[in-house]
Amino acid sequence: MSAAGTHRATIEGAAGVIEIAYAIPAHPVAIAVVAHPHPLFGGAMDNKVVTTVAKAFTDAGAATFRFNFRGVGASEGRHDEGRGETDDLLEVAAHAARAVGELPLWLSGFSFGGGVALRASGRVEFARAVLVAPALRRITGHGLGEPPDPDDPNLGAPGRHTSANTVIVHGDRDETVPLADSLAWGAVRDVPVLVVPGADHFFHRKLHVIRDTVGRLVLGA
Repeated sequence: MSAAGTHRATIEGAAGVIEIAYAIPAHPVAIAVVAHPHPLFGGAMDNKVVTTVAKAFTDAGAATFRFNFRGVGASEGRHDEGRGETDDLLEVAAHAARAVGELPLWLSGFSFGGGVALRASGRVEFARAVLVAPALRRITGHGLGEPPDPDDPNLGAPGRHTSANTVIVHGDRDETVPLADSLAWGAVRDVPVLVVPGADHFFHRKLHVIRDTVGRLVLGA
């Protein structure tokens, strides 16, 4: 695939400007949007997991867009517990389609961003979803207490996510987002959960595994 440099810009969103970073190959095969971890705990679009996933998408030929949720970096607005953040992601996806053209949409996110990507997937047509340690409890308002209901339609209506279009990547030593949540969610949808042995929540020393895994997944789409 042709190499693509990364550029930064701002676009208009519902809460003000949204800061984005994007890389567009010469002949993109898809649009990929990658969402970052929780804004109130230091999450931003330059998170290493997010940039690793984005690079894997770009290398696979996608026009790839990262962005800062409202209230992070140069993005205006205030944290909205996943609701406004879902709007932010959808606005970035719409901007990407206007800039690049109508192409298959790949949705992705890490931790809180994975939950936001999942919520967004119910409001836009997508070809592929790659969720990395998705923080489903943060999105459903349970904090880190009660496990989310895996049958909750807000976390993916029946038939919306299948083994053909969605995959979860999760570390078996994740101390922040329980692996059990991903397994329970995947079980009722026949969505595979790829477990990375020895990986904690931030995939320290395992980023190469994410890069290689995501690359193979989307190239095989």
